[in-house]
Amino acid sequence: MTSTDLGSAEWERSKISNQDINMLKKMGFSKKENALQFPKEESYPKPPINYRVSFVDHLIRGLSPPIHEFLRGLLFVYGLQLHHLTPNSLLHISIFITLCECFLGVQPNWALWKRIFCIRRNSHHNVAYNIGGVVICVRSEVDYFDVKFPDSVQGWRKKWLYVHEESSNPAEENIAPFDGEAKIFRRRSWDAEATEAEKLATEALMTRIHELQNTRGKELSGIEITAYFLRTRVQPLQARKNPFWKYAGEEDDALMACNSHVRWEPQEEGIINKVAWNIRNYRYVGDVSLSKDLPLKDFEKLIRKISSLNKKDLIPTSCRVAPFSSANPLPEGHLVLSSLPPLPEGGDVEERAVVDDDNQSTTRPATEIAGSHKSAASAESEATASTHSLPHTSKRKRDDVKDSGTSKAEEAEPSHKKAAFNPYTDALPLMKEFIRLGTQFVGYRDYTKKLEGDLAESNKRADALAVKLKQSEENRQKAEKDAATVQDLRERLHKAETSLSDNITQQSAREAEILSRLESQCRRFVRRTHQEYEVDGPVGDELLDALTLAEIHGDEARDGLENAEAGLLKLFPYFFPKKETPATFVELAKTFNGPEDLGLKLRQEGLKIGVEGTIALTANSQQDVDWSKVGNIGEMETKKWQSLIRAAKPSARPILSFLGVKPAPAPSASKPEVK
Repeated sequence: MTSTDLGSAEWERSKISNQDINMLKKMGFSKKENALQFPKEESYPKPPINYRVSFVDHLIRGLSPPIHEFLRGLLFVYGLQLHHLTPNSLLHISIFITLCECFLGVQPNWALWKRIFCIRRNSHHNVAYNIGGVVICVRSEVDYFDVKFPDSVQGWRKKWLYVHEESSNPAEENIAPFDGEAKIFRRRSWDAEATEAEKLATEALMTRIHELQNTRGKELSGIEITAYFLRTRVQPLQARKNPFWKYAGEEDDALMACNSHVRWEPQEEGIINKVAWNIRNYRYVGDVSLSKDLPLKDFEKLIRKISSLNKKDLIPTSCRVAPFSSANPLPEGHLVLSSLPPLPEGGDVEERAVVDDDNQSTTRPATEIAGSHKSAASAESEATASTHSLPHTSKRKRDDVKDSGTSKAEEAEPSHKKAAFNPYTDALPLMKEFIRLGTQFVGYRDYTKKLEGDLAESNKRADALAVKLKQSEENRQKAEKDAATVQDLRERLHKAETSLSDNITQQSAREAEILSRLESQCRRFVRRTHQEYEVDGPVGDELLDALTLAEIHGDEARDGLENAEAGLLKLFPYFFPKKETPATFVELAKTFNGPEDLGLKLRQEGLKIGVEGTIALTANSQQDVDWSKVGNIGEMETKKWQSLIRAAKPSARPILSFLGVKPAPAPSASKPEVK
């Protein structure tokens, strides 16, 4: 069943959020005055002079005018406009160009592209799309790198805008003018495969790609290549003065500055082949300078936006293989292969012929077709250069056969005898040519009929548009009256955003102050208790983990205070028998922290009680004692005193028992057995 083509019905009023605008600014867009223009009330793109229609999701995936000649060639060969490609398809091309220039050390290679990619029609429920109607896919038999494309890019068709484009000759140096109603026709080039000669010439490049996939410790992924060109602010799909392998860092001319002054002129006088033109002057004109790399926070946010990575996945901030650059130049003697797709200025090619639609289309959701979840990888050393030139099967014009990779056909030696005409063999090529011309004529005839029907439909639409134009004029007049109100709302929204940003900043500062105070309290606890704790199972939030540690220290301090209070309450009656027990712990602790030595005082009291008890026992024995001599101990020797103590011990036990004191058992001389 043939799918219904939506045509211009897909276009609607652009809906670009402030978040999208801020992301474009942080990437380097809109640094120059009038570099970007955002649609107002129009529901169908009408780009001003020197402006091109683009999408937010195209720009953040490496697109920026003037268009890279490899992308121009792809659009020409496949017969497409920029809005026909999905965002993930644009990212496929950006990754491929970065792979070739940074990790293989070659220009974007047309023969290698045909070995890896093909394109398919994008449709859903028998509806063929115009915006994003074509998907670039990795061939099923090719082992390529996983890019982790998102399954769906929601709402990207509604985020269109105008990008300023400067060029001395837009008709030749850029792409076809914007046509939002241009229909997509399947062409032979969609399924074009590399020839045997092209496969042989690019075999070294494919081998190098496989090495990048399987080198242990240096495996690269498409997400790493994407992260590299986003972090360095270089748009792979923009025409650049030098290839990526000459990238010079912060001073490089290719740093993203969005529509810098770019002027295209021949490298030297007398150049006929316009494909050899190059950028002579490429500089940023503006009042804001850009840093070398995109800020880490914005960089990670952008990577997660254009991929399927979530907040738990790590974002690569560097490649495991160093890309080629001015700091890591190509090896000496490295062969840079050249194989470009045909360009419009080189003439038409047979592969662009329109063929019947065989309904070979994708069936993924309408929001976005990912194409293939595989991407290009990167490499540290250069790809092994093939000694074979890349042949071109197209009819592209070239002055230098060597540069294009084609080889001159060998001239056949003249025959001395003219062979007899064989109608079965000699007429066969002519018949094939007649059949090809007849088939092409039928295709052109059907195409002409289709154009006549489209013209009649366009006339009807023109009448309807005239009515809508009148309504639009009335709406415009009404909109002018409401302009003041809209401007006021924008100013209030800007103030609200500024206030929110300030509140976020204050909250961050407050959390940092709380964290500092918690850490300070924990350090004081460790210094006083000489006991350090660690959080068991931290949650990863510095503030919550510090609070947990402070709670642990607080629990330990409470337990210590409770035990100290219990012990002091037991000791209080012994040291202060005539005082009332204090009501608070602080007063109780101050009582024990007085200037006098309570331990010495307790020993003295005990000794006094012992002496008085001894005198009482002696008096109770009803013996005559000369107390003057007992009190004179100046002549007593230590050894005599110790012997008297030992002699009194047997008699002390019954006395202590009488007083209700149980004597402590004597320590055993034998050591207990350790089990």
